[in-house]
Amino acid sequence: MDYWGKGNLEIIVAKTAGFCFGVNNAVNLVYDLSIKRANEKIYTVGPIIHNQQVVASLEEKGVVVVDEVGEIKSQGNVVIRAHGVTPGVYEEIERKKLNVVDATCPYVNKIHKLVKEKHDEGYQIIIVGDRRHPEVIGINGWCDDTAFIVDSVDDVDKIPDINKKIAVVAQTTITNEKWEKINDCLKKRFENIIKFDTICSATSKRQTEAAEIAKNVDMMFVIGGKDSSNTQKLYEICKKYCNSTHKVETSGDLPPVDIKIIKKIGITAGASTPDWVIKEVIDKMSELNKQENEMSFKEAFESSLVTLQSGQIVKGTIIGFNNSEVYVDMGYKSDGIIPMGEFTDDPDFNPSESLKAGDEIEVFIVRVNDGEGNVLLSKKKVDAIRSWDKIEEIYESKTPLKAKVVEVVNGGVVASANGIRVFVPASQVSDRYVKDLHEFLKKPITVRIIEYNKQKRKLVGSARVILEEDKAKAATNVWDNIEIGKKFKGSVKSLTDFGAFVDIGGVDGLIHLSELAWTKIKHPSAVLKVGDVVEVYIKEFDKDKNRISLGYRKTEDNPWVRASQKYGIGDVVKGKVVRLVPFGAFVELEEGVDGLVHISQISNSRIGKPSDVLEIGKEVEAKITELNIEAKKISLSIKEVNPIEPPSKNNEKAEEAAAGEEELPSEHKEEMTNNLGEALGKLNTTDK
Repeated sequence: MDYWGKGNLEIIVAKTAGFCFGVNNAVNLVYDLSIKRANEKIYTVGPIIHNQQVVASLEEKGVVVVDEVGEIKSQGNVVIRAHGVTPGVYEEIERKKLNVVDATCPYVNKIHKLVKEKHDEGYQIIIVGDRRHPEVIGINGWCDDTAFIVDSVDDVDKIPDINKKIAVVAQTTITNEKWEKINDCLKKRFENIIKFDTICSATSKRQTEAAEIAKNVDMMFVIGGKDSSNTQKLYEICKKYCNSTHKVETSGDLPPVDIKIIKKIGITAGASTPDWVIKEVIDKMSELNKQENEMSFKEAFESSLVTLQSGQIVKGTIIGFNNSEVYVDMGYKSDGIIPMGEFTDDPDFNPSESLKAGDEIEVFIVRVNDGEGNVLLSKKKVDAIRSWDKIEEIYESKTPLKAKVVEVVNGGVVASANGIRVFVPASQVSDRYVKDLHEFLKKPITVRIIEYNKQKRKLVGSARVILEEDKAKAATNVWDNIEIGKKFKGSVKSLTDFGAFVDIGGVDGLIHLSELAWTKIKHPSAVLKVGDVVEVYIKEFDKDKNRISLGYRKTEDNPWVRASQKYGIGDVVKGKVVRLVPFGAFVELEEGVDGLVHISQISNSRIGKPSDVLEIGKEVEAKITELNIEAKKISLSIKEVNPIEPPSKNNEKAEEAAAGEEELPSEHKEEMTNNLGEALGKLNTTDK
């Protein structure tokens, strides 16, 4: 804001008053078109901006305002206004074979692309804004008019239940207060929701500055068109803090001002208000307070604007950002834009976590006008310039440089440190052989500059020299303090058939295969993998031979220790037969704990060998008859729980049951035969 007035009346004019770059671009485009194509028809779909003075000025130059493309009856040029339109309007213009000139505000254009993208991905779109505003109508068209439009917290309750992902966008001119309140309500109703703060940074800054001025003045003027949405919002904001707030369209609408009572006047203007209207108001105010040799308010207004040139480094304030751009106020008539690729090299940079509005930063002016009325900026270039000033000192002092790998190239990687690119050859990336350099991509790396060419601005770095130095220091520390039983945390470096090598701080120690687990394993990979961080202890060491033997197994993990707490003599347990021997069977009670069932404890009958009644994998129940944890010995008895009979014994019983009755002795058979013979003889005599 600018303070003018050396007399009784002090006038404060908002720096943000007047055209934003989107409106300025649209108006200038139509004016230029009216000159270049003076002999052709020029139409605008709706007023180019919501300001009657500008529209009237363009009408004098032959520009015709139409509500719909269908009203156009002759060939010519159709200008899409700053508010933007639906895809259907573009299609109708193409059908009529009219020449389209698109003056849609860049901010609005981005919302169109965002809404279409999220709609195509299956998101339900919610627009926070005025459903009657042409900008909102245009945005809705890019999701096939399927968006829910809310303008208050009450509207949130009217939204039906939504069973898909939700994307929320904002009309560019709404207040931050409304945006936050509505989003809080949406979060309470819906879970799967993402929001995109699409409020124009210029609008947000304009509203914030207007509120600050209104808090400190006796009278406030808000200049803008009667139909301008952002002007109305400015008026409502100022009215909260200054009761004597007036909305004026031109200097002719100014009320009388009693400078005996009114000592401070604030002036702001909507985004659709041209500079010349603002100057007319300032000129009229200046007449109230002119003094000899005093700079006129008009001159002060014009001289207050900062002059920028490409190649400059200036300070600015962050006023907004999204995932692709950062918006910066530099006191210039247009805000500056830093594409995210020019803000940092870090591919994992998260704007919402690292940036906040109000932060002051240095920026490099790339172009004063990028073709859309924006000032194109770069933070990376400033970082690089500042860093190059220190790089020679870093090189000569051998100071480590923290960087991040941003690219894998032929023969090595490129790391970025505050905008400076450092080449790190493959042989210098690590102190070990690296098969695929992509494992370092997007990861931090600390290097020492080993080659510095100031003229060519060429830097070569090495992480290896630092790693080797650190390793040597760590190794010395380990050998100076090593003792039997001492614990270390280390990283598994490699696996062999006989064990695992662990780096415990610049020195490698070996965990033998037998020390990796309480159970028998065939290879270390059954327990560890390369890169694992493990806790080990020193079992043995030989400093002269540079050998260290490490222990890894923990007593509390010993299955026999757990068995001592879990089992007792007389307990009936379940287990699985895992091995058969001539004198019995080994039964696994749990991993690492086996018990022996002697052959005499399997069955009540005599068996030749355990395999007669048992097989590997068979589950059995048995009673613990002896328990010696120190000797790792458990004796079991199956027959005391459920004896297993041999197959031969079982078959005999089955045959007896199947017979049903015993066979008659031979003497009984002979007696029955004799009796039958006598009976037949008597029968024959009787017949005769």
